[in-house]
Amino acid sequence: MRITIIDDHALFAESVAFSLEAEGYLVRRIDLADRHATLATVLAAAARNAPRMVLLDLSLGRLGDGLRLIAPLSATGAAVIVITGSVDRSRWGEAVRHGAKAVLLKTCPLSEVMATVRRVRDGLPLMTPDERAALIEVALHDRDELRDLRGRLERLTRRESEVLGALMTGAQVREIARTSVVSEATVRSQVKSILAKLEMSSQIAAVGAAFKVGWHPPEH
Repeated sequence: MRITIIDDHALFAESVAFSLEAEGYLVRRIDLADRHATLATVLAAAARNAPRMVLLDLSLGRLGDGLRLIAPLSATGAAVIVITGSVDRSRWGEAVRHGAKAVLLKTCPLSEVMATVRRVRDGLPLMTPDERAALIEVALHDRDELRDLRGRLERLTRRESEVLGALMTGAQVREIARTSVVSEATVRSQVKSILAKLEMSSQIAAVGAAFKVGWHPPEH
């Protein structure tokens, strides 16, 4: 059985490849260190190998999000198994929703990886329908929550957006007031309005929410 490994952690990938080769599998690692590599070239290289199974990391360093490779790899007929360091079940759900057959943590025993490979080889299911449905539900719920949060952020005025942006850099109300040449009371009033619109109870929660959705303040 041909297996392709797509992972930017060379030591981890080499260890898994060595163990798989010892059991007789034909293993190929895609070189992600090539400075000319892109997600497109990685996909093409993997497809040329015609693997029965792909072990894929979601975080591919400068190449970006491995999630984007799942659907096209699955379309080639390969069973995509995500191996990730992330414990974010929403990310797992997105991976499954895009076609991954299973998700394994990089901290799991090597024996679990090998057992998963054998199940793919033998044509056995890797997850129950209920397990898949539960993960996908988490992903969809998180996606709806993020969309709602982005909508609330869009309700901020330009000035409120600037104040939130300053809070994201760690600035205190006193600093924001001094920089903006306004009173601290004015800035506190703006912060209060921000929290009301975002339906948050603290500045920390507002800042965390903004970072979570990748929000950026308007440019001057």
